[in-house]
Amino acid sequence: MLRIRTVILLLILVALIPIDLSAQRYQRVRGAQAVEWVKGMRGDSTLHITILTVPIYKRNRDIQRYQRMVNAVKKVYPLAIEAAKRMEGLDAKLAEFERRKDQKGYTKAIEDALKEEITPMLWKMTRYEGVILLKLIDRETNHTAFNIVKEFRSGFTAGFYQMLARMFGNNLKLEYDPTGEDAMLEQIVQYYKAGLL
Repeated sequence: MLRIRTVILLLILVALIPIDLSAQRYQRVRGAQAVEWVKGMRGDSTLHITILTVPIYKRNRDIQRYQRMVNAVKKVYPLAIEAAKRMEGLDAKLAEFERRKDQKGYTKAIEDALKEEITPMLWKMTRYEGVILLKLIDRETNHTAFNIVKEFRSGFTAGFYQMLARMFGNNLKLEYDPTGEDAMLEQIVQYYKAGLL
């Protein structure tokens, strides 16, 4: 009987020990842009959470447009990230070649490999998803798709691909404007990066 009382008394004492809130200082909160514990003048801590903005739409058409863009971002944003990574790698590799001819041969080989790898994915995309992909590539690389092709291949090749894209209702020169017409897209990308989609 004495042992049970001792165990209960120890549990009560452990429950009364103050918990150090500094361990919670780096806590992740779903949907938050920033989470921070701020210590007050009296020694108490307050949790400050800055949340991401939440879009509110009244018309069904706007909700459907937003959902369509969410679905497109989920599908193509990983491709834009991969494009940015490959472009960095390609820049580093091209710096190793001394002659322009060697660089052209290498970029042609990369282009052929990419066509083989990416073409099946592109056939499954809608035109709208292609537009979103082009804008996200510009967002991630700070270069339009046209400029990327022009830089790594040639102006003639870039012009040919631009003409082909225009025939199918697209534009390789699309630029990303996060504060203007692409504000909704930027918000969706922020949600995607935060793991909320």
